[in-house]
Amino acid sequence: MTRRQLDTPPHFVPEKVGKVWRVDYQEIAAAAISWKTKHLLNPSYRDKPKVCLLGVDLQNTFCIPQFELFVAGRSGLAAVEDNQRLCRFIYRNLEWITQFVVTMDSHQTYQIFHPTFLEDSAGQNPEPFSSVSNEDVVTGRWRVRRETCEALGVSTSWAQEYIRAYSRKLKEHGKYEWTVWPYHAMLGGIGHALVSALDEAIFFHSIARTSMPSIHLKGRNPWTEHYSALGPEVPEPEDGRPATQNTAALLDELLQFDKVLIAGQAKSHCVAWTVEDVLLEIGNRGNEIVDKFYLLEDCTSPVVVPGVTDFTEQANARFEKFRRAGMHVVRSTEPISEWLETGG
Repeated sequence: MTRRQLDTPPHFVPEKVGKVWRVDYQEIAAAAISWKTKHLLNPSYRDKPKVCLLGVDLQNTFCIPQFELFVAGRSGLAAVEDNQRLCRFIYRNLEWITQFVVTMDSHQTYQIFHPTFLEDSAGQNPEPFSSVSNEDVVTGRWRVRRETCEALGVSTSWAQEYIRAYSRKLKEHGKYEWTVWPYHAMLGGIGHALVSALDEAIFFHSIARTSMPSIHLKGRNPWTEHYSALGPEVPEPEDGRPATQNTAALLDELLQFDKVLIAGQAKSHCVAWTVEDVLLEIGNRGNEIVDKFYLLEDCTSPVVVPGVTDFTEQANARFEKFRRAGMHVVRSTEPISEWLETGG
């Protein structure tokens, strides 16, 4: 049977996408079984080609207004608008999507990018959205708080030497400067949870297509930023203490699919660096498979904090780089058959 685009099911209400609610899984399961019967949907294991949708950090903390790091973009409601399009895309292309792979930023109190990690000579923590340069560390403008060291079980001398090396390596590797973020994606909290509308859509798909989503937590190591789903900002060990393990297993999982679609937040950070690492790892493996990746450009937006920072240009430049490298930059509103069946 030729795969089709479907209508959105009755339970999907676009105006609710920017809100949080308890998903009634039992009710959604019944609706999905009915939808499966009505549209004669095949189980996902029969799919040819097999299509993965990688959802990067589709969490309340980034996607719901008033939450800690809502990705407002330049429109002011960017992540909500992105997710409205993404939900429509999921439901309309239910028959095309074989499986979801979902990453979730997962943090705790004492981490290198949270305010309580550092202090100045007066004992004050840096403000959210502050940048920390290597010079700031070398000159002693910022140091690791003694209480932080006690909480993490390290000496203050080791911690100070570590952040010198850390801030230096960010610069050497061409990464973004060390940024202090508001407390966000706190493990076990409501901000950590998937956006309700997307949780509902992914669960609906799992029932309608007999497909188990694959969930990957990232970012728990206190000693490094971890934008990319494939690895940390600074992966090298310091003094025998590894920053974190590179999650190459995630790439292996993605490469089992014939096509990989990518959406999520934020375009300038976790999405951009995840795709950057995909390109790097593919090159290291000698695989000429970059053309299997499709970036849903209208389902992701950059970090913009009016009057503070705007990563729009950097995000657009990254996506242009990915396009030149051979990835497909597409829009969710285009018929999926046009670019999956023709290769772009």
